[in-house]
Amino acid sequence: MEQQIRTLTARLLASRSLPRTDPLVRRALVDETFRVELDARLAAVGLQLIDNPYAEHVATALTEDMHEPVFGATREYAASNIGLTRDQLALLVVIWALIILPKRERQVNRQKLGDDGQGDMFSKNAPVERGDAVSSPIVEASLLADFANTLGHKTYVQGKLLSRLAQLGFIERKAGLIHEGPLLDVLLDYRTLADRIVHGTLGEVLAQAGHTLPSLDAFADDDVAHVDETDAEDDY
Repeated sequence: MEQQIRTLTARLLASRSLPRTDPLVRRALVDETFRVELDARLAAVGLQLIDNPYAEHVATALTEDMHEPVFGATREYAASNIGLTRDQLALLVVIWALIILPKRERQVNRQKLGDDGQGDMFSKNAPVERGDAVSSPIVEASLLADFANTLGHKTYVQGKLLSRLAQLGFIERKAGLIHEGPLLDVLLDYRTLADRIVHGTLGEVLAQAGHTLPSLDAFADDDVAHVDETDAEDDY
């Protein structure tokens, strides 16, 4: 076990995120002894494993007590601990809302992309889907048409904003489409952001742009949230 712990710890430090289908990641998610040792190794250097049962990847992040010692000396820390500018953060939240909100609604309802509702009778007993089965990309040209003028201009958004988000692993750009990157769902807290976005100013902006948003937070009912997350954690 020692070599596997060392290997997984080193890979997480080097890559920052790994797919939850990775054999060593799967072991960390189901083997309590293995996980305790992994958490101890990461905690020794001020890190923790971030695991969202609805996300396709796991990631490492600083423990709360390390935020200020590591990032507090830089002026950018007040807005972003990875140096994102305000417009990059704004675009990141827009993309998160367009990709993750609909994705989470499908996951909670046990629906796949293109589901016509015929499987509703058995959907609650189905395993939680991840990846392309539930995560729909957005068209980059449509995103630019809706928000480029607000954030600057098309060339600026493509060259300075989208490219930076892709570089950090939040998104992947392929053939004119923007896909969910390995960090988009795991590092942005759904519980914190969803209700603020759906019922806040950004929700109004997205609605005016013609995008359909969930009418309610998928986790508005705490009892439902508890059951859904427990089910999700069993679906490794």
